[in-house]
Amino acid sequence: MATILCLETATTNCSVAIAVDGEIKAIREENNQKFSHAEKLHVFIEEVLKEAKIDKNQLNAVAVSKGPGSYTGLRIGVSAAKGLCFALDIPLISTPTLEVLAQQVHCKDCYIIPLLDARRMEVYSAVYNFEKKQIRETKAEILNENSFKKYIEERKSIFIGDGSEKFKPFCNHKNAVFIDDKFPSSAEMAQLAEAKYKISDTEDVAYFEPFYLKEFMLG
Repeated sequence: MATILCLETATTNCSVAIAVDGEIKAIREENNQKFSHAEKLHVFIEEVLKEAKIDKNQLNAVAVSKGPGSYTGLRIGVSAAKGLCFALDIPLISTPTLEVLAQQVHCKDCYIIPLLDARRMEVYSAVYNFEKKQIRETKAEILNENSFKKYIEERKSIFIGDGSEKFKPFCNHKNAVFIDDKFPSSAEMAQLAEAKYKISDTEDVAYFEPFYLKEFMLG
């Protein structure tokens, strides 16, 4: 049985959960367009530990959403996770942000396509089957009328995330379903992190870096 602290800070949603054996025991999250992660993250960590009646020293691992996503959000989350892992001498687990988001969709015989806003008409995207297995690589792409055409024409395709709103003007196919107001959450990290913990799929705490995917650009 593993006790894992889960941190999701890749988007505007600052989300923290404590999970035992893959089951959420306490969660705090706030979706703030002003990115209040620096102020909220450590407060949320203390609150979930207190609610779950778990001491930091009882943690077996810390899981963090590794990206792609907000540069600032990812840096804050990864820095906090690494600091805890160093201090407590416990493993660091990373979970792909788009995979975390895809966990919110439950369907049969469909494609799950999480889209995160990546400025202008660009999104971070990946494609998963209904079993949540990734079948197309993660990439940053500029949307157009041919985006995801192959998947949409094959079967029902569910687009989820704050980037899905951008794709609506390009797609009115009957197989396309849009879920706009969803963000990655630590609630969906628990089972992913537990599965990685069981097989010791962990990161090198000293050298781990977020998966930024794109170079940082000002403006």
